[in-house]
Amino acid sequence: MSISVGYYPGCSGSGTSVEYDKSTRAVCKKLGIELTEIDDWSCCGSTPAHTVDHTLSAALSARNLVLAAKQGQEEVVTPCPSCLANLRTASHKIEDEAYRPKVEALLDDSCESAATVASTLQLIVEKVGLDAIKKAVVKPLKDLNVACYYGCIMNRPPELMQFDDPENPMAMDKIMEACGATVLPFPLKVECCGAAAGMPKKEIVTELSGRLLNVADSLNTEIIVTACPLCQMNLDLRQGQVNRANGTGYDIPVVYFTQLLGLALGLSADEVGLSKLVVDPTPRLRFAGVL
Repeated sequence: MSISVGYYPGCSGSGTSVEYDKSTRAVCKKLGIELTEIDDWSCCGSTPAHTVDHTLSAALSARNLVLAAKQGQEEVVTPCPSCLANLRTASHKIEDEAYRPKVEALLDDSCESAATVASTLQLIVEKVGLDAIKKAVVKPLKDLNVACYYGCIMNRPPELMQFDDPENPMAMDKIMEACGATVLPFPLKVECCGAAAGMPKKEIVTELSGRLLNVADSLNTEIIVTACPLCQMNLDLRQGQVNRANGTGYDIPVVYFTQLLGLALGLSADEVGLSKLVVDPTPRLRFAGVL
């Protein structure tokens, strides 16, 4: 199988979630997916742009889709749900012939030709498929209890994202099951972790992320699996803050789904960037025979 798509890594992929970008590229290569990074891509506006100017936010994202089309890519994938939401929103807006000229005026370029966009999670599930993943597994994630946490925007709003169930998504669950893991029924899989409130309102994150960690702990979760850089940061990097604020002692590793998938496919800990995580998952992974 050979799949070729454009790739938008997003800003966090070059910084706070470099391990997500690294493991995404490694897993895609292993699964026969050729990722062609958009040349001269720029920030999509992330979380704050649309709160300042909706048209500017649309232009920031649309620029990348127009660039991809010019570079011969009909479809672009991104690992980050926030980037995905912005890119899809821009794609939707420039379909409106009355709105498109406003974006084009900011870009000084036509937006009539633009690539479509999907998440790498969607690409792997829909175009590689679970059967192919099962066949490619060389180190099953047996004896490993995982809880899949999607966050609040990976599949919502459903009319925009058009992927999986908005209230009970199963894509990551199915990938982890295909890799041999025991997937726990995590009831808060689409609840908010506090998102970008970690800087201005730390107490929001310690409360909301604390609730997620509490439920995961009550299920005897060994590893939380996520697909969002911001969710991963709040649950992993800020886990110590959550413990101090709530008087708890959680010690639950939080990894990207591409990291666990990569290990199951035979990639090394270094190839999927495990050392970048704050809560060390290696003891559990060694006990389960994955490392």
